Amino acid sequence: MFFVPAPKRAPQQNGDRVRVPETNPQVAEIAAALRMAREARAAVDAIPSRYAGGLMALARERYEQGDAGIYDRIAQGLDAVAAAIEQNAVFRRTLESPLIPAETQLKAVLAVLDDPATGLSVPREVRNFIGVVIRNRRAALLARIIAAFRALDAERRGEEQAEVVTAVPLDDTRRAQLLAALNRAGHARVRLAERVDPAILGGLVLKLGSRLYDSSIRSRLQRLAHAMKGAA
Repeated sequence: MFFVPAPKRAPQQNGDRVRVPETNPQVAEIAAALRMAREARAAVDAIPSRYAGGLMALARERYEQGDAGIYDRIAQGLDAVAAAIEQNAVFRRTLESPLIPAETQLKAVLAVLDDPATGLSVPREVRNFIGVVIRNRRAALLARIIAAFRALDAERRGEEQAEVVTAVPLDDTRRAQLLAALNRAGHARVRLAERVDPAILGGLVLKLGSRLYDSSIRSRLQRLAHAMKGAA
């Protein structure tokens, strides 16, 4: 058996002191702020899933009671609301503003849903659910709650949920090409949740599960700007 001798320590001279690093108050404050921001973000991210899970539980209960069409009615109603949020800028700003009282937001939603010109068909379950969301001051998260429900519904159907963001609405040809490309990549049953965002300028952003594919023109310009900055 071999023993490795411990290294000899130099004798401590008089006046030598072991310095303990002091915590920088500014660094500690920044670290605490970042930690609080992460916790707040995690809490906000959990809210859409929680509301969507509650609505899915209601649909499951109604289905077990014999209402065979409940899933489709809720999904179609939420799709109609999501389309109204996407296409009506005033409606969207009303929901997103924290300064507008909940009752005013609810009246604005019902005015859009009840307007014969919109042709929206929203079942009672969806109307009641939206009322709960707005009265709980979660109106700004309504679009994300709808997206979370779509993901749960796709999982129930044995499908994958893919969110695709484009600068202009997808036409039938581009939609078919995208689905065919996903099929070739091994994603045979994909349900698209389409969203228009002119800010991406062109191309598309695709989120499939935990994976994000960004081929937007905005992203390409950002990468080009970073590359030019690094070369300067």
